[in-house]
Amino acid sequence: WGFSDAAEAFFLMSGIAVGLAYSKGMGSGTFLNGALPVWRRSWTLYLVHLFLTFWAIAIFAGGAALFDTPGLLEKINLAKVFDMPEQTLPALPLLLHQLGYVNILPVYCVLLLSAPFLIRVGISWPKVLAGASVLLWFAAGLWRLNLPNHPNPGGWFFNPFSWQIIFVMGLLTGIGIRKGERFVPVSRGLFWAAVGFLVLVLAWRYVPGVGAFLNHQMARLGAAGVPFHIVSHDKTFVAVPRLLHALSLAYVLSCLPVVRRAAAHDLASPFRLLGRHGLLVFAAGTLASLAFQVVLSSAVNPAPLSWMVLPVGAFVMLGVALLAEKRRKGGGGSSGGAKER
Repeated sequence: WGFSDAAEAFFLMSGIAVGLAYSKGMGSGTFLNGALPVWRRSWTLYLVHLFLTFWAIAIFAGGAALFDTPGLLEKINLAKVFDMPEQTLPALPLLLHQLGYVNILPVYCVLLLSAPFLIRVGISWPKVLAGASVLLWFAAGLWRLNLPNHPNPGGWFFNPFSWQIIFVMGLLTGIGIRKGERFVPVSRGLFWAAVGFLVLVLAWRYVPGVGAFLNHQMARLGAAGVPFHIVSHDKTFVAVPRLLHALSLAYVLSCLPVVRRAAAHDLASPFRLLGRHGLLVFAAGTLASLAFQVVLSSAVNPAPLSWMVLPVGAFVMLGVALLAEKRRKGGGGSSGGAKER
């Protein structure tokens, strides 16, 4: 439907959740007392990331052996794990080597480590934090700032210096909600400007000739010296078209009362259940996705099986959430964390 995808939604909603869950604690008391719950959450995410990374390697290695498909060992950035284990394995717990489909939590861990400082600034000087975030995003794209990716060349696929801008915008939104305010007020002019951009993106993507023409104009701007993350669709550095699409979509949805009513409807209760146990559901969905990739890559005719991915994946995630909810109501505690999931 546009340029952005679930990754932008993940970081924006994560920022909102962090602002809602932790801004009260960071706004009063000592800094350390407010920061410790955030850092404990970051540690939990780190452990889940290692768990998913281990199982990604096991699932693909097991699939390669079971189905006699050695090509699986080349997928999702696994090649170096088996070709250069002495260099790659130590890089895994250091977050310097990340596998495809298992590479979003490391960025979230890093952002949570910085979140207490961001919240403190965001509570007192929200516009200063927003401006600093934009400057860091711009500098990261201009000078290609990133964390290393060892032993491969380049950096993290989700560059934390760039993706922080979406997280921070969500964080400021969450802090505002906690105060009973909106970080970006409802404005008729801004609303219709955002709607207009979303319509333009639809035409850019789906109307024949429009995308080719606009991409050509962006290429001309790039040739004239405009920085690449302004005139491209790059995901690692959150190029402007992706960034504006994600923020426009979030703003339009936030301005529509029907969205809030739909989210509160009884029919939306399964989605709320998934949200209450978000980290556990995310991990289960990731493992299901990895398993399906192995099965589909090894199948003689994967087309019929591909139709099973969404319903089976939804069944797995809802089943896990139901079990976790039953355990929570039975007094066993919540698998997703008490506040921010």
